[in-house]
Amino acid sequence: MLPYYLGCPSWSEPAWRGVLYPQGSASAERLSYYAQVFNAVEGNTTFYAAPSPDTVALWAQRMPAHLRFCAKLPREISHGGDLREHIDAVSDFRQLLAPLGARVSPMWLQLSASFSPQRLAELAAFIEPWGSGEIAVEVRHPAFFAKGEEERQLNRLLHERGIERISLDSRALFSCVSTDPALLHAQAKKPRLPVRPTAFSQAPQVRFIGHPELAANDRFMQPWLAKVAAWIEEGRTPYVFLHTPDNHLAPQLAARFHQQLQLRLPGLADLPAWPEADTEASQQLGLL
Repeated sequence: MLPYYLGCPSWSEPAWRGVLYPQGSASAERLSYYAQVFNAVEGNTTFYAAPSPDTVALWAQRMPAHLRFCAKLPREISHGGDLREHIDAVSDFRQLLAPLGARVSPMWLQLSASFSPQRLAELAAFIEPWGSGEIAVEVRHPAFFAKGEEERQLNRLLHERGIERISLDSRALFSCVSTDPALLHAQAKKPRLPVRPTAFSQAPQVRFIGHPELAANDRFMQPWLAKVAAWIEEGRTPYVFLHTPDNHLAPQLAARFHQQLQLRLPGLADLPAWPEADTEASQQLGLL
């Protein structure tokens, strides 16, 4: 068992065939292959639409107990006006995912850039029913990154309740100058904000949005490698998720992060073998 959680933005990506799962694998099989290597995954799909009960039942059958699924609250909740008006919807969503049990840990509330410090009372009321470690919050309004009283108020609110402020680092993504459509799309969608490496509970949350060239991420990952190693040595269990612009190389970047973390924590176990990777993919992994 790894002393931290490591994963990608999803468990199913066609570009990972022949890399993370066999070329001929069906979409229904990909969760099983993914979970043989990684022990956490972002729940991006739930942000766009709540799954059906039948889909959740299938996830409950296929999702191993060790996997942590950071399900995002649907955007109808996080982006749908006053948070206090969605308490019942949150209860329904939590009930929907209840068959997954402890595998949903934590849920994520990803707020829009329009969610300003003037709305902190909403957030305080919204998170009141949640226990420590049950939810993590990502903010995007520039005032929450200005090192002023508004940011301190946010941090106090979350810290007092043991609720994580998700740390998003997009510096590597925005260091790239390219006309590649996938990269331009990612740069248009992802926020460009200062980095805030916070740990308000036993489970700090990190989202690293990487450069399309794997080696170009190394200098941006170094501070996180030091931080994650320190958190682990303190007895915390951080969550680290690696993205690339189109996420085609997200598993390779996650493996690269882990291999470099092993240099700081020599006793850290290897990642499990990649299931059925083809020759080219195996060679790529050997070059990490």
